[in-house]
Amino acid sequence: MAQAVGPGGAEMGQRSPRISGGKAATTQALTTEGTWTPTFGIQGLDVSGHQPSINWQEQWNGGARFAYVKASEGNYYTNPLFGSQYQGSRNVGMIRGAYHFAIPNWSSGANQARYFVQNGGGWSADGSTLPPVLDFEFNPYAGRTIEGFYFGNTCYDMSPGQLASWVHDFGNTVRSLTGRLPVIYTNTSWWNQCLGNPSGFGDYPLWVASYPSSFTNNAGPIPTASWSRYSIWQYSSTGPFAGDSNVWNGSYADLRAFSRNGVPDSAYKAVGILVASTPSLGAQTSGIVCGLRDGGCFQGFAGGVVMWSLGSGAQPSLAGPIRNAWAGSGYESGVMGYPTSAVVCGLKGSGCFQNYQRGAIMWSPASGAAISTFGAIRDFWQQQNFENGPLGYPTSNAVCGLKNGGCFQNYQGGTVVWSPATGAQTVLPGPVQQIWQRNAFENGLLGYPTGKQSCSAAANQCVQAFQGGTAAWSQTNGGWAIPHPSAASWQPAVVGYPVGAQVCGLRASGCFQNFQKGVLMYAPTSGAFQISGAMLREWQQSGYENGSLGYPTSGPTCQLKNGGCFQNFEKASILSSPTTGAHPVYVGPFLSTWGGSGFENGSLGYPTSHQFCGIKNGGCFQNFEGGTIMWSAATGAQPLTSQPVRTAWGKSGYENGSLGYPTGRIVCGLKNGGCFQNFEKGSIMWSPATGAHPMTLGPIQAAWSQQGFENGPRGYPTGTQTCSPDRSSCTQTFQGGKLNWTAAAGVRNERT
Repeated sequence: MAQAVGPGGAEMGQRSPRISGGKAATTQALTTEGTWTPTFGIQGLDVSGHQPSINWQEQWNGGARFAYVKASEGNYYTNPLFGSQYQGSRNVGMIRGAYHFAIPNWSSGANQARYFVQNGGGWSADGSTLPPVLDFEFNPYAGRTIEGFYFGNTCYDMSPGQLASWVHDFGNTVRSLTGRLPVIYTNTSWWNQCLGNPSGFGDYPLWVASYPSSFTNNAGPIPTASWSRYSIWQYSSTGPFAGDSNVWNGSYADLRAFSRNGVPDSAYKAVGILVASTPSLGAQTSGIVCGLRDGGCFQGFAGGVVMWSLGSGAQPSLAGPIRNAWAGSGYESGVMGYPTSAVVCGLKGSGCFQNYQRGAIMWSPASGAAISTFGAIRDFWQQQNFENGPLGYPTSNAVCGLKNGGCFQNYQGGTVVWSPATGAQTVLPGPVQQIWQRNAFENGLLGYPTGKQSCSAAANQCVQAFQGGTAAWSQTNGGWAIPHPSAASWQPAVVGYPVGAQVCGLRASGCFQNFQKGVLMYAPTSGAFQISGAMLREWQQSGYENGSLGYPTSGPTCQLKNGGCFQNFEKASILSSPTTGAHPVYVGPFLSTWGGSGFENGSLGYPTSHQFCGIKNGGCFQNFEGGTIMWSAATGAQPLTSQPVRTAWGKSGYENGSLGYPTGRIVCGLKNGGCFQNFEKGSIMWSPATGAHPMTLGPIQAAWSQQGFENGPRGYPTGTQTCSPDRSSCTQTFQGGKLNWTAAAGVRNERT
């Protein structure tokens, strides 16, 4: 600023030739400068002891709305007119503040800051006091020694780093004493020259001194490493106002807010109204402090604080558990934002709540204070009727960042678990939750819950569905996880509840799990199915999945004829009925033949035995209620469904006798209601009048055939062919006589 003649003579407000960055004074320039003002902002002035007589009303009438008054210099000088100038500017309605002229090589920043504050450089958020100012500029005593002290060069013989550290020392001390960082008044060219345009001063408001050579609204360059804009511009030292003329870079409301540390008028009024109506806040402990998130402010009291933001208005945050929970969340910068209501009490269980921009904080004596943020979990809690529902009060804050973007929150009545894929579900405390916990919660085989817990009327059995299966508990057998896909096939009515965990590593990557009344088997190729009762015993006797039946390929199907059931396996179907027991019918000719007969509803009925093999020529047979299926490689599978025919065949020696294996099914509808069935070496004929008798291949059978079988004169056989020991003669009786055969004479008819 202006040059001076000795300590105390250097300050903003001294009228004298300007230092570097200004221009040479001329009569025309002085006249022009003394009448020009920028066309924006709010006008103001700064003064010192060099302005002993100021008509403050005249300054007000000229448009000045704020004033800065020099309070001190170094630690050796105070403005003797400070009190009258400071109060005089206020008396006409101006917002005023104090400044300090720094001599950084004289004493430390902290020393001069304390001297400044002790001599008028204080601040309060009363709306009438501007923040303190550090006047940091060219050395007005450069190259001079005064009273034995050499003042150094224009940069005070200090390095850029030393000067920057000095400013921080001054600023931090002022903030500790007043609650505000000071404004820095400087000249851009000197700041860049002596401090090197450092960064790190952006929190200090900037007051830039620059006198334009052409009268425009351009303040010229500012130190850009720390600032992108200035708050105040000193544009003239010769008028139009006393001392130096300045402009505030903003509106009057902005200036008022600046004087209150950024407190907007709306905040000032709203906080005042709330404080007047909230005696529980107690005594005030701080002014209104702004600069919070979204332009918010707060004021401290013995019983808490008042919070204000444009979006939430003024709300109390009283000391206690709800405020403590809000503090733990990060106050207004945390997940909850600003409070939007006062604390409301009288809820269930003597509970209370307070609303915030992003949810509410709930408290009760039993549950403590917990945050309930807006979102899927809170929506679910709301659907359950908040604290009045089964969940009660939250007992913890929501925790997110789980697997696949999940979250959970604990409540008195359980845990609400949410994921994008499953939505919000409740896991109740108790055995089901313990099953989930044993299986690593959402990180284990069960994953997230997909439905609610369901229990029996007696509460001795409970289940809950999860992504990876079902958690199942019974009072008798404890709790176990039933993994998918087995869980999808589980029917408690069939196999009961699990008695152990699933075991894998079986043939073909199979798994099994034991239950009270059965087992659940799974293999990738066959699927998951349950086995119980007689079918389970049959399957066990067959060798489980490694035996003749293999894995199940369906569940049991019951309500068949006579209370029967069946279940399919890889290699057979097991048929069971109360009267026949359980027996497998193997895939292949036996199952096809039995199916062709109508399964259990056909002539064969249910199987009554297993399939037996190893008989003549590698043959096999299986008994059924209505007969037998016989099989050989040469004859295929043929049913024997007529008891008389089967008895006659048995008397002939079965497959080892004179007839061999059957080669076809029984055929009926013959004369007089007769039937026949062919065999390898003949047939068995039956009629109601004659019974069943075999016709073995040979001359007698051939002759009977030539005479028209049962339609000829002989009719049906009435006995079995008999032959002499040497097989030289044979005879067989018929309804119409006998047929006798000898090797010599052939077949002869003999009437009876």
